[in-house]
Amino acid sequence: MDNNIKYVMYGAEEIERKVKEIARQISHDYQGKEVLLVCVLKGSIIFTADLLRYISVPVKMDTIAVSSYGNATESSGVVRLLKDLDEAIKDVHVLIVEDIIDSGLTLEYLINMLKQRQPASVKVCALLDKRERRKNNIIADYTGFIIPNEFVIGYGMDYNEDYRQLPYIGVLKPEVYQ
Repeated sequence: MDNNIKYVMYGAEEIERKVKEIARQISHDYQGKEVLLVCVLKGSIIFTADLLRYISVPVKMDTIAVSSYGNATESSGVVRLLKDLDEAIKDVHVLIVEDIIDSGLTLEYLINMLKQRQPASVKVCALLDKRERRKNNIIADYTGFIIPNEFVIGYGMDYNEDYRQLPYIGVLKPEVYQ
C-alpha cells in the first residue's frame, strides 16, 4: 500500500497538533453554547472523532452522507443525499465537519439544505482546503491546512474505499487512479 504513496503531506503528529488547535478555537468561539458536529461521511469520520475529543464545550454529533464523486477522483457536480441527519436542528448551532473542500459544490449544497431547517447558526470546519479548485465562494470558518491540487488519501480519506486507515495524509501516485 505504501508503494502507492507519492509522498506524505502531513504526518500523524502534525495532524494531531492542528486538530487540537482547531478544537481550541471552536471551544473559544462556542463558549457558553452547545454545538452539534455534523460529520460528513465517510471521509470526515476520523477527523470528527479526534476533534470531538478535544472540544471543551458541550458537543453532540450527528452524521450526514452525500455523494458527488462516486468512484471518480473529481466531483461530478451533482450532489446526492445518501443519509440525512437523525435529529432536528432548529435553533441548534451546527458545525459541518468536512475532510476536504475541493470544488465547494457539495458543501454549498449542504449549507443551503441545513439552513432551510432554521438552525441557530451553520459554520464549516474543514481539515483540508484545495482553494485553487473552488467553483464558488465557500470558505470554511475553521481550516486545518490549505493544500495544492493533489489527490490525497489517509486519515479517513480514500481512493475507491482504500487508504482510509493510514495515520497520515499522503498524496496518491497518479498511476494508481488514472
